[in-house]
Amino acid sequence: MCTCKPFIFLLPLLAGITAQAQQPAKDSIGQQNLQPVEIRSLRAGSEAPFAKIELSKQDLEKLNLGQDLPYLLQYTPSAVVTSDAGAGVGYTGLRIRGTDGTRINVTLNGIPVNDAESQGAFFVDFPDVASSAGSVQVQRGVGTSTNGAGAFGATISISTLDQMKRAGGSGSFSLGSFNTRKYTFKAGTGLLKNGLQFDVRLSGIGSDGYIDRSASRLRSLQLIAGWKISEQSSLRFLLMTGAEKTGQAWNGVPEDSLQTHRTYNELGKKTDGSFYDDQTDNYQQNYYQLFFDKRFGTRWTANVALFLTAGKGYYQEYKTGEAYSDYGLAPFVAGADTVRQTDLIRQLWLDNNHYGAVFSLLYEKPGTKISFGGGMARYEGNHFGYITWAQLNVPDNYRWYRLDAEKTDANLYLKAQHTVGKLILFGDLQARIVQYQINGFRKNPDLKPEANYTFFNPKVGITWMLRNTNAERQKAYLSFAVANKEPNRDDFEASPSSLPRPERLYDVEAGYEWNRRKWSVAANLYYMSYKDQLVLTGKINDVGAYTRTNVPASYRTGVELTAAARPASWLSLQGNATYAQNKIKDAVEYIDNWDDGTQQVVNHGNTDIAFSPALIAAGSFIIAPYQNEQHAQRLELEWHSKYVSRQYLDNTSNVARSIDPYSVSDLRLRYHFSLRPFNEVTATFAVLNVLDKKYESNGYTYSYINGGMLSALNYYYPQAGRNWMVGLTMNW
Repeated sequence: MCTCKPFIFLLPLLAGITAQAQQPAKDSIGQQNLQPVEIRSLRAGSEAPFAKIELSKQDLEKLNLGQDLPYLLQYTPSAVVTSDAGAGVGYTGLRIRGTDGTRINVTLNGIPVNDAESQGAFFVDFPDVASSAGSVQVQRGVGTSTNGAGAFGATISISTLDQMKRAGGSGSFSLGSFNTRKYTFKAGTGLLKNGLQFDVRLSGIGSDGYIDRSASRLRSLQLIAGWKISEQSSLRFLLMTGAEKTGQAWNGVPEDSLQTHRTYNELGKKTDGSFYDDQTDNYQQNYYQLFFDKRFGTRWTANVALFLTAGKGYYQEYKTGEAYSDYGLAPFVAGADTVRQTDLIRQLWLDNNHYGAVFSLLYEKPGTKISFGGGMARYEGNHFGYITWAQLNVPDNYRWYRLDAEKTDANLYLKAQHTVGKLILFGDLQARIVQYQINGFRKNPDLKPEANYTFFNPKVGITWMLRNTNAERQKAYLSFAVANKEPNRDDFEASPSSLPRPERLYDVEAGYEWNRRKWSVAANLYYMSYKDQLVLTGKINDVGAYTRTNVPASYRTGVELTAAARPASWLSLQGNATYAQNKIKDAVEYIDNWDDGTQQVVNHGNTDIAFSPALIAAGSFIIAPYQNEQHAQRLELEWHSKYVSRQYLDNTSNVARSIDPYSVSDLRLRYHFSLRPFNEVTATFAVLNVLDKKYESNGYTYSYINGGMLSALNYYYPQAGRNWMVGLTMNW
């Protein structure tokens, strides 16, 4: 249980994430105008009536010692992170306002990142993207229209197209607990006389993980080739590739092992009790992006981009006691003996391509901004599986299934922002068409659902600029947005008579921000009302699969408080807090009855939505006790703390099936200095979870009736205790 409650009440007094995110309008507008067209068309501007935060390149560099991008965003408002391996490297997850990664829209330079089928964004597939990011914007709620899957909790826009202004390079190295290590090399030519420019980044990350056999080996390369054709036009090509080999730790740890063996990993266990040493996830994803920008006069700018995202990889698994019939094989008969089961090693493969085009046309003049854009994408995914070894009677590299899926996604949007006195009016209309065809599932190969959706997503809002000067900025805003979202692949594993319905979200946001030179405060109220939200209820559908079920009505509502202060040149205070209610109206649970093979139905009334804490809070302070500008020396001490209240593992509000509240604190010591031949050198020492809290950040549960008694199996994802990392960055 958490022992930090006195600290909770101090956080709202600090609340905010970075002082830079709350700068007066002049600075933020100037930075925005330097961004590429595809980013400016999709992102919410400084005056848009939405809750958002933007992390700069410098913000990301300070935190980046090798953990995945979600961990660099963990101190932003309403964010909760988790790591399968327990140390922030490998498979990591991010929830914002309680919504998971399948409802968070992620774009890379305006190109959709979310997997077309599962709709999740897997940051392990593009390791160390933070080292290439010029900025990352996080919009909470529906936000503005974007490309890709519908945003039901947040939108994360990553920009990696910034190129070095002059020739140079950098090298970053870090190492730490659990044999964690990272290297990053970056180099750029600057703008050459012929208008060409080249930048490259090479990264490698490795970690043995906190959980047993959860090691990760990640590699990444990014190359940008730019051509400044004229003052009005440019062409850029981006190649980014990421390869990962990660030990499978996604089953979590059984509840009864938390006190005796917190790092236990049951995956890959053989019949004799030993563990298979190659129970891994292996995947490579390549991103190809080509951008053309053109300026027409002083007010019109156009952008066209082509993209291909190609991925291929497999899960390698040791399975015990597998039935031959599940693989389309006859039992093995030896004389009078019939063997119906075998141990085996299998590979579950995915080979997919996601390709298409996006465009935007932007018109800007003082007081008015209009953008028109959209895109079309095609997804082709092939799912197949091999048995590479078995005890008896399986041919070499036997393939027992091959299934494909196709998905087409097209959208058009029109956004307009116009200033009338102190009022800024905002409108955003988006039409989206989705066509989806699945040619079978591994466990139900004859099930071939098709679906076609047409969505209309309007958004309107108003911002009242109460004061807008270089020294002070005050604004209030109000917005209303509608979002629609199609089910994911697993949801379609049902007969045609019970296909899931798409989800709809109505989002109302109202906020106030007051920024001064030395401090800033902000409050955002939100009410997110869902129709037909898809949630797990335990119900088995008519083809025998546990899939999510539409619930008629549910909602999320809360207040997000942020603030930052810089009372002295050597001291900064930052923090945020989210107080929320997340409810399903008239929740129903289905419980397997092992005694008679049926399901028992339990009505719970109004309950909390799973993984949706009522309180999320973060606070930090930065002290610079030593500064010497003449010798470019600066010493910084940072303290970051995060608190997350109770999270339920299912939608029953049952404390016995929940994650206890937890708090975690990190300490960082950073020293900047100059050392020839380098322009700047930064040394970092970090102690993560400095107070050595034992906590879990994620989990799941399964309830059943056996012998007339109700029981529950809870699994959790323990996170690492006190651990350390050191890093060194050299720029030249």
